[in-house]
Amino acid sequence: QVQLVESGGGSVQAGGSLRLSCAASGYTGSMNCMGWFRQAPGKEREGVAAIATVGLTYYTDSVKGRFTISQDTAKRTLYLQMNSLKPEDTGMYYCAARALYCGLRSWYSDWGQGTQVTVSS
Repeated sequence: QVQLVESGGGSVQAGGSLRLSCAASGYTGSMNCMGWFRQAPGKEREGVAAIATVGLTYYTDSVKGRFTISQDTAKRTLYLQMNSLKPEDTGMYYCAARALYCGLRSWYSDWGQGTQVTVSS
C-alpha cells in the first residue's frame, strides 16, 4: 500500500498561483501512474491531471494551459503547478496513485487525504 500526503493548498485570489505536492511512501514498487483529482462542495470528484511513469500527461480541458503536472521519481513526489487560478478551481484536491490504466477516468488504488484550494474573486 502507498501512503500519500498532499501539501501546498491554501487561499488565493483569482489569477494567483499555487503549487501542490504529494509525497509517496511505504511502497517500493513502480507506480504506473499518479494523478490529481478535485472535488468542489456539492459536486462529484473530477480528474484534473495525471502523469504516467513514462512521462505522458493528461489534463481535463478546463485546466489545460494553466496547470502543469510533474513528478520527481527519485523523491517519489508528485506536483501540480496551478497558475491563473479561477474561483471554479476551488475544491479539495486529492493525490492518487497506481491506476488500472493511466488517465483521468481510471480506477486508482491509493488516495491521499486531500488539501484544500480556495480561489476568491
